[in-house]
Amino acid sequence: MKAEIISTGTELLLGNIADTNTAFLAEQLAILGIDLYYASTVGDNYDRLLGCLKLAWRRSNLILMTGGLGPTQGDITRDAIAGLLGEKMELDLGLKVVLEKFFAERSIAMSDNNLKQAMLIPSAQAIPNSRGTAPGWWAEKNGKIIIAMPGPPAEMQTMWQKHIAPALQSRSGGVILSRTLKIFGLPEGSVDEQLSPLLKSINPTLAIYAKQDGIHLRITAKAKNLEEARKIITPHEKAVRDIVSEHIWGADDDVLETMVGQMLISKGLTLAVAESFTSGSLIQILARAPESDSFFKGGFYTASDQAKISIGLVWGAGNTAKTASAMAKLVRDKMQAGIGIGIEGYIEKADDNPTAKVFIAIAGPKSGQSLVLSYPGRLTQLGNRIAYSALFELKKFLS
Repeated sequence: MKAEIISTGTELLLGNIADTNTAFLAEQLAILGIDLYYASTVGDNYDRLLGCLKLAWRRSNLILMTGGLGPTQGDITRDAIAGLLGEKMELDLGLKVVLEKFFAERSIAMSDNNLKQAMLIPSAQAIPNSRGTAPGWWAEKNGKIIIAMPGPPAEMQTMWQKHIAPALQSRSGGVILSRTLKIFGLPEGSVDEQLSPLLKSINPTLAIYAKQDGIHLRITAKAKNLEEARKIITPHEKAVRDIVSEHIWGADDDVLETMVGQMLISKGLTLAVAESFTSGSLIQILARAPESDSFFKGGFYTASDQAKISIGLVWGAGNTAKTASAMAKLVRDKMQAGIGIGIEGYIEKADDNPTAKVFIAIAGPKSGQSLVLSYPGRLTQLGNRIAYSALFELKKFLS
């Protein structure tokens, strides 16, 4: 099956919003073992969208569309699909009832424009939308499929996971199983080099993805059933672990801050954080973690040397490992936590290439450690990377 993605919306072409839907769908298609050959973006113009659809219809078996399912005049995805297939849209009374119920439950008056979202063509079935008013379309004709989904990512992803992905997988004649190992502390290029022999495998495949919380290694197998797929994945996973075992922190749905939080809770410890230079990234991540009130005491972010001195830092200025250690101990003691983390750093330049020199200190109940790390790039891109570095080191510290 050859797939194609069409993202609709003039706001995408103007750069007002980023197209995260295409990236999500591309990754999901890979998981399903469906080849993605083309992806395009088109504005809210009927003729251009219809032209894009005609081209996709000639060269692809599966067309995935996002956006353009709202109630306004600019929402033309349904019209374009109807035009492509030469079919007339008619009001579906069942969808009309669902829409009316949606608005009534929220005590909102439904406008006549919303009835546009209850239209169908003979070749299309509605796809339920549990997060919004716009149902999707699943249209089939002449052995080809067009699937239209709403543009808001939360609505589109829920619709995909609940309805579309299972339906597509059931047509594949087998199962596709993935296992993801999550690592930290190795550059992407180094991972690629070390795992090079394993990357050549056809079934299972091994893919490398750089993420904020490190690098994800996804092993995917195609088989007749789940048991066979697991047997294919197991030796490949062992081979990966043998190479990068000391850098693996989790797998599949594991979340680093959640794992660290559970480790702290199980040991009866609490955590406090003092940050400078990173805009409070670690504090924000921890504050959003599940059960954070059970292990995270809080923290403070100091944007200047004067701020550091005002809260009691003896060294004040310096931007060094010594300052980070003092911050870790100070926040631990002030917040009566079991463990304190201090993060300090500065920007240094070499040939106009900015590099962040970062100092991470962990002060435990009885002992502590300080790290000196260097990160290339802009600070705006590095806050979360540095925060996850601290979490990775804390996980090792607690192990």
